[in-house]
Amino acid sequence: MLTWINTISAWSIPIIIAFIPLFAYTKKVPVYESFVDGAKDGFSTAISIIPHLVGMMVAISVFRASGALEFMVGWTAPFLQWLGVPSEVLPLGILRPLTGTGSLAYTTELIRAYGPDSMIGRIASTIQGSTDTTLYVLTVYFGAVGIRNGRYALKVGLFSDVIGFIAAIAVCLFVFG
Repeated sequence: MLTWINTISAWSIPIIIAFIPLFAYTKKVPVYESFVDGAKDGFSTAISIIPHLVGMMVAISVFRASGALEFMVGWTAPFLQWLGVPSEVLPLGILRPLTGTGSLAYTTELIRAYGPDSMIGRIASTIQGSTDTTLYVLTVYFGAVGIRNGRYALKVGLFSDVIGFIAAIAVCLFVFG
C-alpha cells in the first residue's frame, strides 16, 4: 500500500504538468502564446509590487533592530512560562504574520539550537505551518491589485494567526507534552 501511495505521489505532479498543456492544445488554445502572455503579466506584477516589498522589509528591519521584539518577549515571558509555554516561540508568533522568510529563519535557528524533536522545535514547526504571513499578503497582493481598504481582511487574518498560534501550542503540548 505504501509503495502504491509513493508511486502516485511521485508521478502526480509530472502528470498534471503534462496534462494541462495537452488538454489546452486539444481545446485549440494557443498554449505557448498563452504562456508568454501570462509571463508578461507576471513580470509587470512583480515590478509593481517591488515598492510594497521594500516598505515591508524596512518596517520589519526597524521592528527587529529597535529592540521592540525583544522587549515584547521579555515582557510576556513570565506569563508564558506560568502557562508552560516556552517563551522562545513567542518571537515566531510575532514574526510569522510579518514575514515568511524571517519567521522561517527564526524557526531554523530554534531547531538548530534545540533540535527538531524538542518541544520548542515541534511547536515552532507547527506554528510555521499553522499561521500565515498576513501583513505580507495584505501589503504585497492587495497593493499589487490596488485594494486600499483591507481593514476587515487585516482583522480576520491577524485573528486567524492568533488562533493558529494558540492552537499550534495547545496541540503540541497535548500530543507531545
